[in-house]
Amino acid sequence: MTHYDYIIIGAGSAGCVLANRLTEDSKTTVLLLEAGNPDTKPEIQSPSAVLSLLGSEVDWGYFSEPEPYLNNRKIFCSRGKVLGGSSSINAMIYIRGNPRDYDHWQELGNPGWSYQNVLPYFKKSEHSSRGASKFHGTDGELSVTDSIAPTAISQRYIDAAMALGYNYNPDFNGVQQLGVGRYQYTIKDGKRHSTAAAFLVPILQRPNLTITTGALVTRLLFEGTRTVGVEYLHEGTLHQNRVNREVILSAGAFDSPKLLMLSGIGSAQPLQAMGISVVVDLPGVGQNLQDHLLLSVVYQATQELHFASTSSMGEAGLFLHSQSDSEVAPDLQFFFAPVQLLSPGYTPADFGFSGAISVTDLQNVGSVSLRSPDPKDAPMIRMNYLQSQADVQKSVAAIKLTRQVFQNSAFDEFRGAEIAPGADVISDEALVAYIRDTGSTVWHPVGTCKMGTDPMAVVDPELRVHGIEGLRVVDASIMPTITTGNTNAPTIAIAEKAADLIKAAYYLQQRRLVFA
Repeated sequence: MTHYDYIIIGAGSAGCVLANRLTEDSKTTVLLLEAGNPDTKPEIQSPSAVLSLLGSEVDWGYFSEPEPYLNNRKIFCSRGKVLGGSSSINAMIYIRGNPRDYDHWQELGNPGWSYQNVLPYFKKSEHSSRGASKFHGTDGELSVTDSIAPTAISQRYIDAAMALGYNYNPDFNGVQQLGVGRYQYTIKDGKRHSTAAAFLVPILQRPNLTITTGALVTRLLFEGTRTVGVEYLHEGTLHQNRVNREVILSAGAFDSPKLLMLSGIGSAQPLQAMGISVVVDLPGVGQNLQDHLLLSVVYQATQELHFASTSSMGEAGLFLHSQSDSEVAPDLQFFFAPVQLLSPGYTPADFGFSGAISVTDLQNVGSVSLRSPDPKDAPMIRMNYLQSQADVQKSVAAIKLTRQVFQNSAFDEFRGAEIAPGADVISDEALVAYIRDTGSTVWHPVGTCKMGTDPMAVVDPELRVHGIEGLRVVDASIMPTITTGNTNAPTIAIAEKAADLIKAAYYLQQRRLVFA
């Protein structure tokens, strides 16, 4: 049985970063296990082909349970099943969130996670096309760029929002988040720059890194409460590998809690009911699921919009407060797309454009639980979108605002008929019905292995699983609260910080041994 210093489960947005950083020391051996296959599918590299990846062989293709506040619809929950994870199938928008997000994490009892603490880790990863500054780095592996061929209509979105009184913001990741402007992307030379491309490809020749794809981890191995290895299914055969230092779980907000529960870490009673031996009774595992709901306003375009293959769908955006309150982070995020983002049942036009809407501080809290003790079974996902009336009201207001933007004279040259919700959907009651009929996800699930010291926390501020030795969780599931905007960049920063925490822990351990 082969031993490794570290075993990383999941080669996604966090796992690829960890594999890079932990193998910088040539004496440190790392096994990186990924359930999906290599990222060779051609559509992965084409930014404009993102929609074709959803539901494909590089997607886990999960669905939620029937959502009680969305007319009992099952919501498609796309997650990357491929090297690079969801960074290989997402829309590539680079948004760090609001500084207040991280300051709040620290206030919740997580020292070292304030904005000033995490900003250096954002900069560490970044190779910004705009150059180095107080907020941006140029020495990192991850290419962060502006669109090289934006459509003409995306500027009309910016013009229309400014005409309504919103300030132009040249950098959502800079001095402030509020305002309208263009998004930046994880794109390099016109191709997607996933974490696999950025962090794995340059180090494939490191002899101390072993990458195994097509490896479904079935359980963690313990001696008492110490993690000693993993078991995984590869090419029809069960394998076991031992670990010298730590196992790092980076399987994402759905699969990290699933694996913990399969391994006996979670709320004791439901695990026992499934015949799973309890290692640690940790009731917070799988709880605290948070996500952003997606809504769309879609118009027919009177002419072709010439959407380039090197461009992501969300070319421009807007962050704002639904109420005048500058003390909190923006609670609404808008995406302008020169494509039609239509729900089933709506008839597309020859050409069209969309305003996608996300309430960034949704009050919904859901959960992830086991469907069965079989590792091959998908987890049970409950989002509970729109359980709060305040979320419903904000969603209605956001649709009305998007209509105002699109009705501005800046769009006169391009605007045709409204396809969705439709010109006859006017009243608040009709808009609420539209929201419940069509609301979906922006694919930002977080929080199911939350960081903290309270009874429902799963990991401590150094991301070590409570009550277990030699096991950390490093991915979006550790967020105690969801960030304001897209979650890929924050997940990469979490991994950067975690790599330093892991290295520091081993260094301190060695010093104790020397001086013991």
